[in-house]
Amino acid sequence: MNKAVYIATTEAKSGKSIISIGLMHMLLGKTAKVGYFRPIIDDYEDGKFDNHINTIINYFNLQLDYNEAYAFTRNEVIDKKNQNKDDEIINGIIDKYKSIEDRFDFILVEGTDFSSDGSIIEWDINALIAKNLGIPTIIITSGVGKTLNELTSYLHMAYDSFKDKGVEVLMVTANKIQAENISVVKTELEKKLPSNVLVGVIPLNNTLANPTVREIVEELDGKILFGKPYINNQAGAFSVGAMQLRHYLTHLKENSLVITPGDRADLILGALQANLSANYPNISGMILTGGLMPEASIVKLIEGLSDVVPIVSVKEGTYAITNKIGAIKPQIYAKNTNKITTSIRDFEKFIPIDTLAKRLITFKAEGITPRMFQYNLLKRAKLNKKHIVLPEGTDERILLAAKQLISTNAVELTLLGNKTQIVKKLSQCDISLDLNKISIINPTKSSYFKDYAMTLYELRKHKNVNLAMAYDLMEDVSYFGTMMVHKGHADGMVSGAVHTTQHTIRPALQFIKTKPGVSVVSSVFFMCLDDRVSVFGDCAINPNPTAEQLAEIAISSADTSTAFNIDPKIAMLSYSSGTSGVGEDVDRVRKATELVKKLRPDLKIEGPIQYDAAVDITIGKSKLPNSEVAGQASVFIFPDLNTGNNTYKAVQRETKALAIGPMLQGLNKPVNDLSRGCTVEDIYNTVIITAIQAQDN
Repeated sequence: MNKAVYIATTEAKSGKSIISIGLMHMLLGKTAKVGYFRPIIDDYEDGKFDNHINTIINYFNLQLDYNEAYAFTRNEVIDKKNQNKDDEIINGIIDKYKSIEDRFDFILVEGTDFSSDGSIIEWDINALIAKNLGIPTIIITSGVGKTLNELTSYLHMAYDSFKDKGVEVLMVTANKIQAENISVVKTELEKKLPSNVLVGVIPLNNTLANPTVREIVEELDGKILFGKPYINNQAGAFSVGAMQLRHYLTHLKENSLVITPGDRADLILGALQANLSANYPNISGMILTGGLMPEASIVKLIEGLSDVVPIVSVKEGTYAITNKIGAIKPQIYAKNTNKITTSIRDFEKFIPIDTLAKRLITFKAEGITPRMFQYNLLKRAKLNKKHIVLPEGTDERILLAAKQLISTNAVELTLLGNKTQIVKKLSQCDISLDLNKISIINPTKSSYFKDYAMTLYELRKHKNVNLAMAYDLMEDVSYFGTMMVHKGHADGMVSGAVHTTQHTIRPALQFIKTKPGVSVVSSVFFMCLDDRVSVFGDCAINPNPTAEQLAEIAISSADTSTAFNIDPKIAMLSYSSGTSGVGEDVDRVRKATELVKKLRPDLKIEGPIQYDAAVDITIGKSKLPNSEVAGQASVFIFPDLNTGNNTYKAVQRETKALAIGPMLQGLNKPVNDLSRGCTVEDIYNTVIITAIQAQDN
């Protein structure tokens, strides 16, 4: 997985651009290809663009198009939320992020701007995005208008909020702090936050806090009369020229912006002369209000001057213009190299960049988020499309899942059943499934029917199956679908929405059979919990496995975990942990654990261990302090079917977790069983993992 970091602010005008620019500069010095991504941006009128994206892409010359660098506008997100399409928001963000990830070594992800009401909601959205992308976060806020206690408490609350949502926080940064308070702010933050969280404190910098003349021109829709080459001048304090010149000159400050009616020739010329004089401070520019233009003789005089500051004409009156200038939110843009170099300099001076760089490069997410897991499944399925047969072709859930699968272009599908009945069912349920994109086979009418029956007879005649019996069995959709897989006419089969587990699996055990070295077929569920994906086995097949079978189930489950990019840390579950328990059941788990260690010394395994010790780091370390698995297990092996089946269902119902599976392990070719209470989403996900199993075969 590529590296990334999420920059999240807690309020508007926090100055997170300094972090974005500083980080980008730092990262480009350490890795060749750095990408940039904004999940949600503001809405802009036609012809206008997000300044953050333009600045980063253009200044750092990133090989990235503007439209690639964001997922949604703010209004698009609001519309989807109003339609209860929150899933589409996260899925769309992940899709855009992953397309950038494919091309870059590191991605800088910048959160929302807090440019509208509802900051708490926006705060939560940023945490949710970072969580689902599975990347660490840097939190930044402004110290303007806050007491020391308010600032430190605010950042501590932000840290807790992100951590509570399962987001790893690498650093918190207090920005726009008075220079004399840097040390005390840093000390107080370090007291309140865990020692592993980096702290940055950046002072208020007027170069970054004030707008440029260019920003003022754009905001006021002004017309530049003179001094266009200098429109990136930084505007400092601004003053209104309404008094006589001799009094006004005493109010000029360094980089003052002069605001005066356009017919005040005395103030215009006096301010320009003061700018040239060694006895007065420089001015950054001049705003001429009221739509009034200097007389022709004054214009001619100005034209003859060298090194003229920007002089801008605006239509509105002095009072309105002054208020608008005061409300301008300063920005950093690509051509303003002064602000960018200032940002980089402050970042390098006040941020612990060496430690931060090391944390970023070495950061490894614990597990994989459910959304990312599902995204990766779909992506893998699309890379090498496989053909899956669904024997229960007239079930409404199967047809809805088929429609969804075809729309994603992830697999090729065959439905078994009478085509007339399937078409009728589609009409009754108002399902618009394009039958031109799938195959429908009626087993008894198939040209393969006779060949399949003869094959079954040859494979099972030693079990007293005669030819007539073979023909009868082949009329069963489970046998026909399984034979399609056996003969290579399909890559995998998914059934069980209508039929029992035994009905689905029996044909596979009879002639697909198990892989070499595998004596027991078992199952796993991928449990998509709130912040991670765990593997549960066996929850569907083996009622009372022996120690040897438990060991085999654990090894198969670990291999499945690895195949689906989940680092296997195996917990062999029991009612006791370590050496404390005695009895036949716990001894069986203990023996199975030792067998796994002997057969596969490369695997991390702990057993017997209780569920709480397997998932809670504090409990795990108290009971098994030297364990590599306790408190961080990802693969859970249950001692029997009763425990496994009830546990997975309890976890699924009580936590609202998505349970993908069961996925069968150990067969030569993939055949997977559904629960008769399965949902459309269950069918969809099971077909996808079956397709991925087929790729591995």
